Formats: sequence, structure tokens, C-alpha cells
Amino acid sequence: MMDAAVIALPPFAELYRQYRTRALAIARRIVGDADEAEDVVQDVFTRLAQRPTGFDGRSSCTTWLHRVMVNSSINWLRARKRRERLQHEPESPASPEAQAVGAEMQRHFEEALDKVSEQQRQVLWLREMRGYSYPEIAAMLRIPEGTVKSALHRGRQRALAELEERGQQP
Repeated sequence: MMDAAVIALPPFAELYRQYRTRALAIARRIVGDADEAEDVVQDVFTRLAQRPTGFDGRSSCTTWLHRVMVNSSINWLRARKRRERLQHEPESPASPEAQAVGAEMQRHFEEALDKVSEQQRQVLWLREMRGYSYPEIAAMLRIPEGTVKSALHRGRQRALAELEERGQQP
């Protein structure tokens, strides 16, 4: 059996030439924008050229690079969300009454989430509370986009039914 320490990636130029197109396709699917996907790919390959990779040889180079690209693309999306939130002007503070109503609604929503499956809870939380898109959620949870949509639909139905049972208007 070959020692994982002696397994190495191809030289950087060869790695870039061989996998750039595949990496770009992965990033484009996840971030949804060709220019941003190019930025993700450049960022990943720049990091790979500058420092040791963490490639341990337990999987193929292609599998390892795929995971690196998926993780980097998801991180790019998260950073983009943070940047977008910072660009919005702060809203005026809500009145104490509005804050109390909002806190009460939040509590009821969280209690309703306890009545749905784990997958539905994750999808609902990411979509309704964090505002992620279907492709972003699918990438984060590593499930098909169709599964995201059905889990969201079923989770909403179950959560709404739970809220109605408690006499709450969503």
C-alpha cells in the first residue's frame, strides 16, 4: 500500500490546465454568476499555488478538487450575503410593541419548526430565516434542488398547520 505522504498533486500549471474548466463549471453552478465563478476559481487556484494543499491521497485528485471548489463556492456565497447585508442602510429602530410582536412570532415559528423533519427544518431555516436561494441550499446540504423544493413545501405546510392549531396567523 502506498503511503499517503508520498502522494502528490500534479505540478500547479498542469493542475490548472487540466481542471480549470471543470472547476469553473462547479463554481458557476453554485454561485450562479459567470464573473463571480471565475473569481472563485482564481481564488482557489491562487491559494493552491501559494501554500500546501491538504490533499492526502485518500481520494482522487478530481474528487478532492471538486470538494474544494464546492466548499469555496459556498463560502463565496456566504461572504456575498454578508456584503449585501452591509450595503443596505440600517432601518429605523422598531417600537417596543413591534419588537415584542416580532419576538412572539419568532418564538411561535421556532416551536412550529420542532414539528417538522430535520431536513425540512434545515431547508425552512435556510430559506425563510437566512434568505438563501434553492441552488444555494442544495449546495450547502448536498441534496438535489428538487429535494429542497419538496422539503420546503412540505415543511411550510406542516409548520402552517402547527401555527393554525395554536391559533396563530402566519
